[in-house]
Amino acid sequence: MRRRNAAIWTATVVSAATVTALGTAGEASAAAKTLVVATNGDDSAPGTLTRPLKSIQKAVDLAAPGDTIAVRGGTYALTDNITITTSGTASQPITLGAYQGERVVVDGEQLPASHTPVGGSIPRAERGAIHQEASYWRISGLEIVNGPYGIYCDGCNGNVFSRLSTHDNYESGFQLQGASSNNRILNLDSYLNRDPRKNGESADGLAIKEGSGTGNVVRGARLWNNVDDGFDAWKFTSPILIENTVAYGNGFNRWNFPDFAGDGNGFKLGGGTPAPAVAHTVRNSVAFKNAAHGFTDNGNTGALTLNRDSAYANAGTGFDADVSGGTATLSADLSIADGKAVARGSGTVSQGNSWDLGGTWDASSVLSTDPGALTGPRAADGSLPSAPAFLVPRNGAAIGARF
Repeated sequence: MRRRNAAIWTATVVSAATVTALGTAGEASAAAKTLVVATNGDDSAPGTLTRPLKSIQKAVDLAAPGDTIAVRGGTYALTDNITITTSGTASQPITLGAYQGERVVVDGEQLPASHTPVGGSIPRAERGAIHQEASYWRISGLEIVNGPYGIYCDGCNGNVFSRLSTHDNYESGFQLQGASSNNRILNLDSYLNRDPRKNGESADGLAIKEGSGTGNVVRGARLWNNVDDGFDAWKFTSPILIENTVAYGNGFNRWNFPDFAGDGNGFKLGGGTPAPAVAHTVRNSVAFKNAAHGFTDNGNTGALTLNRDSAYANAGTGFDADVSGGTATLSADLSIADGKAVARGSGTVSQGNSWDLGGTWDASSVLSTDPGALTGPRAADGSLPSAPAFLVPRNGAAIGARF
């Protein structure tokens, strides 16, 4: 795998006004330039709106702190992964985004690592259609498919990833690992990711795993129909905040793998041998119709906080916090029609949850069990669609998530 210098940033759609303001037709400022990429471009061109570059990688190689990469619509079929190793700065991040909201598809189907055989391993440098080892990027508005991981970010700090779609990849849709702090993953859609090389054992919608770093936030994500878990925090030793996030339909063998090994949790909040004790927080989030648990500590004895979350129709336990010596706090959570509402260890604190309130909690206890509104198109700003009735108690109890 060829390695390259690079840099990348974007949290919002790159507009024509931005391109004009930062420079076109050779007028780009030395302090902050815009590089335009188009499928009909030329990598020997200056990267202006009228004379765009052809490859995202070329723009990444040319970008410096404060620069913007504006990608025109179309499919960018990779023969080598996009590698980002040059960082922006806190005051001058690098932006990478779709020009005026045009549909940009980054397709990793032709990457050799996408077709790693059963039992094989993916070399570190080849992990990800986008492989990032850099900080202070703002990346948004891209659709990343068929890669050996969609986005793989290792040793990444101060990045914002927003309004991305990572689906049908051959490993996790998005994986953050290593020494990685203060990253924000906002309004991610990650679905139908699978790993034939491991028969479904490790491809999650979103994984923040095998690393450490404070200040990482997941907000507004939807993680569905992935072969393993929706969200996975395996061996991550620092607290993660997850809020307003949805995980459903994970862990089913939709690909007919012969020795299926998918787990199928909505939110896996730890793990390892031994599992590190970490105080992750999940609030105002929902897990439904997963093949295993809705929310699970997975052996994490740390002070997990699960507040105002909902679990519905998961085959296993809605809220699985039964690890010996665990110190999780479950408050104002709702379980409806799960295989089991809750599993508690001796140190688990449970207060004001549906199972604490008594009475019968089933499908008739909520206004709606139809997730259609929540799983539909996002709002224009990328936020989750409104679903004001989904899993809302008919009796007005202030428990469970609200969307």
